[in-house]
Amino acid sequence: MHRRLFPRALAALVLVATAATAGAPTATAEAPTPAQTRLHATIDAVLADSRLDGAQAGVVVVDTATGRTLYDRNSNRRLVPASNTKLLTSTAAMELLGPGHRFTTDVSADGPRRAGLLSGDLYLRGGGDPTMLAADYDRLAGQVAAAGVRVVTGDLVADDTRYDRSRLGPDWTWDDEPYYYAAQVSALTVAPDTDYDAGTVIVNATPGARAGARPKISMTPDNGWLRIDNRAETVAGGETTISIEREHGGNTVVVTGQIAVGQATESDWVTVWEPTGYAADVFRSALRRHGVRVLGRTVLGTATPDSARPLARHDSMPLSDLMVPFLKLSNNGHAEVLTKELGRVLSGSGSWSAGLTAIGEYVGDAGMDTGTLRQRDGSGLSRRNLIPPAQFVTLLSAVRAEPWFDTWYAALPVAGNADRFVGGTLRSRMAGTAAANNVHAKTGSLTGASGLSGYVTDADGRLLAFSIVLNNYLTSSVKGLEDQIAIALATYTEKETATARRTVPTAPDSPRVPEGRECSWVKPVRC
Repeated sequence: MHRRLFPRALAALVLVATAATAGAPTATAEAPTPAQTRLHATIDAVLADSRLDGAQAGVVVVDTATGRTLYDRNSNRRLVPASNTKLLTSTAAMELLGPGHRFTTDVSADGPRRAGLLSGDLYLRGGGDPTMLAADYDRLAGQVAAAGVRVVTGDLVADDTRYDRSRLGPDWTWDDEPYYYAAQVSALTVAPDTDYDAGTVIVNATPGARAGARPKISMTPDNGWLRIDNRAETVAGGETTISIEREHGGNTVVVTGQIAVGQATESDWVTVWEPTGYAADVFRSALRRHGVRVLGRTVLGTATPDSARPLARHDSMPLSDLMVPFLKLSNNGHAEVLTKELGRVLSGSGSWSAGLTAIGEYVGDAGMDTGTLRQRDGSGLSRRNLIPPAQFVTLLSAVRAEPWFDTWYAALPVAGNADRFVGGTLRSRMAGTAAANNVHAKTGSLTGASGLSGYVTDADGRLLAFSIVLNNYLTSSVKGLEDQIAIALATYTEKETATARRTVPTAPDSPRVPEGRECSWVKPVRC
């Protein structure tokens, strides 16, 4: 494995600065300034909110220039970080794969060719690309046709062997499995749109022309891999209650409920069972459109032989560009693909275990104490992930020295910026405050677990690294409390002013986290 030793001096500085015992806020080695005393009082007041009664809270704030800890409460307590886990996965990918890394999907032929006839099999080989759209498979089919192939006497073989056969994280809850944020992971897959939720299909329900008719159901992309069981009804008026659910263990999507005449189309993202077959189905249809007939079956999971000759190829966007939809929209599928890709590239094994080993070695080199944490997946969907807030701040401080830092920093969600691909999961938070267009941070949301870790520039121009991880609360959301702390940091100043007071900043209302759902805050439906 290629590994670069991270500057140990910086890592040691951050580790010393963030070391603290569990419990109440601890004083820094130097006596706190009046400004720090006010900051402590402000954050303490936020954490005293009744919504955190009986809960656990870990908060740490560090000046990245000096390594001085400005606030610390329970920073070494292991907590469930939710999607803050993506900070480890994304930084390891940027360093170990490199910003220019691309995923390749190709098509090759095994057998003699003459006069448009391929007497053998056609191989579609997946390279793990989570951004492959139906249009990309159509272009691959066009290249095959342009190469002169018209009839394939053998099979269409879908090669997903770059990664192992484990499709779902071992700790993911079974009731998440139909939803877009828990899609199965395969080296050969399809994304339905440019949010790039690979392994999902958008199911659309449009009301019928009259009451009593079945709604019209369509899929994006159109495919024959999923089967629709339409039990819904069009009604004359009233509330729309369309439900779109894929049954466990197969690809039957059951549509129930009602939709009123004249109402807008209702859409939902559902995962597919076995993404490799989904990709092969989309590609086979594209071949047919381009006049290429495959006479044999579709075969899944067989490796492309060395003797096969290339016909077509598609390269993904570079990893530096993929960071934007990955981090802005908190895309779980991207995190898991990158984890398996790290394993494949660095050790030859496209598995979660190999990828997590690579991530652990990188963040350890960056100064994180890996003996204090546990990472079980790339995305944070597992509730067995346990990471102390102090370790996030160690990583956040350390990666500022990386040559790819500016690209990665820009890919983090930005508070209060309404553009989905700028604000991302923070686009509706902290708008109109000092934190807006200032805080760059990774969000995290599971029922009873929430996190916000990243950077904020304070009123004196210092770049602060912070981590807020909240667990075991019973209220629907504690996002507003995270926002209050971030706003307090954005307005923090060491200067004595007439208006300096121990006031708790207010924060605009944040979206409510649906119970039991990991939420990205960007889907128009079921987030």
